[in-house]
Amino acid sequence: MTNSIYICGEWRPAADGSTREIRSPADGTLVAVVSDSRVEDALAAISAARVAFDSGIFSSWSWSERSALLSKVADFLERDMEIVAALESGDTGKRIIEAKYDVADVAATFRHFAKLGLEQGDRTVDSGLPHVSSRITQEGIGVCSLIGPWNYPLLQIAWKVAPALAAGCSFVLKPSELTPSTAIHLMKLLEEAGVPAGVANLVTGAGSIIGDTLTSDPRVDLVSFTGGLPTGKRIMIKAAETVKRVALELGGKNPNIIFADADLDAAIDFAVTAAFLHSGQVCSAGTRLILERPIHDRVVKEIVRRAKLIRIGAPADLTAETGPLISAGHLKKVEEYLAKGVAEGATLLVGGARCAAPELANGWFFPPTVLDNCDTTMYCVQEESFGPILTVEVFDSEEEAIKIGNDTIYGLSGAVWSSDIARTERVSKALRHGTIWINDYGPYKPAAEWGGFKASGNGRELGHHGLQEYLEIKHIWTNNSPSKSEWFADGN
Repeated sequence: MTNSIYICGEWRPAADGSTREIRSPADGTLVAVVSDSRVEDALAAISAARVAFDSGIFSSWSWSERSALLSKVADFLERDMEIVAALESGDTGKRIIEAKYDVADVAATFRHFAKLGLEQGDRTVDSGLPHVSSRITQEGIGVCSLIGPWNYPLLQIAWKVAPALAAGCSFVLKPSELTPSTAIHLMKLLEEAGVPAGVANLVTGAGSIIGDTLTSDPRVDLVSFTGGLPTGKRIMIKAAETVKRVALELGGKNPNIIFADADLDAAIDFAVTAAFLHSGQVCSAGTRLILERPIHDRVVKEIVRRAKLIRIGAPADLTAETGPLISAGHLKKVEEYLAKGVAEGATLLVGGARCAAPELANGWFFPPTVLDNCDTTMYCVQEESFGPILTVEVFDSEEEAIKIGNDTIYGLSGAVWSSDIARTERVSKALRHGTIWINDYGPYKPAAEWGGFKASGNGRELGHHGLQEYLEIKHIWTNNSPSKSEWFADGN
């Protein structure tokens, strides 16, 4: 779709006619051709969003009206499940069944914020004066730049779009240049649901070209970004120039801590999923396996056995359990990451080289990989691979497990496995990560906040706080019986 830019209710090409090819990570085939936005397009989208917000065409809607709109979008997503899942699978290479799970989660996100919108209202403050009413109101923050990642393109866009609409904001959406197809379809659904022209705008293209415009323009009031740490830092710098609000989710290096008294069968099963789901291209992936020393050999041996059994394939392969990496460039980064780990002294137990099977030769496939004998001084333990590489560390005490789990600049998520409930409570409280799973790994709910500590970002998505990110708080004081204050003499 070469007219994939959506500004003020109209589909259009890039200002200079530039286009970009979207190719399947599974076999390199052409999936789509989309507009490649220029700075002029980003500026036009910001202008449209600014005019729409300031006009009150949508921000004046009641909470209940906006909630009804979100519910309608959720209905449309469920109606178009097959279409949207196919688009997501085509861009990302993930299995259709995973893409369908994602679309269901997107619909649930819109329903969560629809419900939350109905719960909003003014709060009364006791002024201590019989003739004064004092209340707290919430208003949409204004114009938002919403910048999404490529691993869960529609889901993590929904985490931004749904609360922005619930709050009455206008926005400019920029999906990853690698995976724009579901964002394009979402804009069609928003249009069908009745979002006024100018409220929802879409620019498709590279952040290297339009990112600074979206984050530094003074007409933008908030930037919400999900992606890598270097880009997140740049966004903070650019946003600081106009003191705009920033919400960042910048990934993680997530500890999965297993004590010797855990249910090891369950812990091992979840450890495999935590590390290798979606070929490790998950910000909350449990790629740091931290084992109590007595169980190390048993757990590692079984994980290696299980890793060898994982079926890798394209979306059309109904027997496949995981798929390709997103791009040739990313595959190269994962290979370089692995090489650094081995050079540092990690022991490669399984995987470690791109898939050689003839049916996978045209895609960007990398097998589940396990590195043993790792410690927190290593690059492979400290840096995020965003690939199917699991590192293994050991500990000898609860205190050491906590210390190892926190020895990272990141703080997004982690897990603790033990049959000792008191211990799991102590460890979960001590870990400096935004989500902690106990005897589990990976589930989330739209009603529960999501976000990280430290370099994993700031702000929260989902839950109640996910809506608050898009709201400004205003105090309105009304004197119902005004009279002179007589603080200063008036000379009469």
